[in-house]
Amino acid sequence: MYNLPRLRTTFLGLMVALAGMILLCTACIAHKEDTHHQLQQIAKPYAFNFASWELHALSSLPKKIFHKEAEAGQETILRSQIKTVLADEGISAFPPVIFSLEKPPHLLVISPRDKIVYLDMMVLRQELSVEEMEQLEAQIDELGLSALVVELGGFGATCPPIVGDNMTLTYTINTAVEEWLHQYLAFRPLGFLYLLDSIGIRRNPDVVTMNETLAGMVSQEIGAEVYARYYQGQEEVKAGCNALEFDFDAEMRETRQTVDRYLSQGRIEEVEQYMEERRKEFVAHGYHIRKLNQAYFAFHGIYAQDPASVSPIYKDLKQVRAKSPSLKDFLNQVAGMRSYTELTEALQQ
Repeated sequence: MYNLPRLRTTFLGLMVALAGMILLCTACIAHKEDTHHQLQQIAKPYAFNFASWELHALSSLPKKIFHKEAEAGQETILRSQIKTVLADEGISAFPPVIFSLEKPPHLLVISPRDKIVYLDMMVLRQELSVEEMEQLEAQIDELGLSALVVELGGFGATCPPIVGDNMTLTYTINTAVEEWLHQYLAFRPLGFLYLLDSIGIRRNPDVVTMNETLAGMVSQEIGAEVYARYYQGQEEVKAGCNALEFDFDAEMRETRQTVDRYLSQGRIEEVEQYMEERRKEFVAHGYHIRKLNQAYFAFHGIYAQDPASVSPIYKDLKQVRAKSPSLKDFLNQVAGMRSYTELTEALQQ
């Protein structure tokens, strides 16, 4: 026979435990929302005005789409060239290939100090002085967080996307393709889930990294073809740092691994001093890094091909690309994925 008092006690105990869990989760959510609100208030004076920018951009959108060839400027010519290469690859140019060549907004990235996590982000106005960046970062650092204002090369969350107008030709081409790809992917499962993550509805760091890495890989292939077909030999080769003297990728990868090890041991102050020492070394070798901290690695970590990332997703995607008969097939296959599990399953087929 059942022991009713014991069952009743067990049931009540479970209800108390469940109520405790709900209260704990509610408190965690409330704390997170409070922190986000506090961060928003701090960043508010520096915020990017989406409504104002869109009103101005949308008023000129019909001209960008239905241009006359006689009016063709740099944007029009480049988008026509990209559309041609996309068509040759069998990739549909929907949504339309349009972008605005101008200075992109800045991005405020926030991570905890005790681990590298893309905790929060806010879009900041296009014009910001270094003093304003550092003042904002210092205010957030006082909350016990790690903050970094990033100068973006492109921004795909506007319509049309924004592409920096002061970059090298190859970088401009690749960025224009990449920011368009983010809007292309938004109509596919992978990009839609990335969108849900971006607005905080459903967090999925692996999907974010897959989306960003896929867009980067495809844009490099399309961009290389655009450059080879229309601009080969037109851009001066700029002298860079001596790779034999200082291998940036290897040094940054080693730095990230050391940072992760220190953080796993709880050595926060020590690792922050280490990152500053490494930053100075990068600068001494010609690589200008204004600030190297947890937020830096949180931002660069979502791009799996970046040496500051420890994600295996770039290696996995390269294997999928090698098995794909065409760039179109590669793009469509990965764009239809909904999780990192689906990517690993594709590798086993």
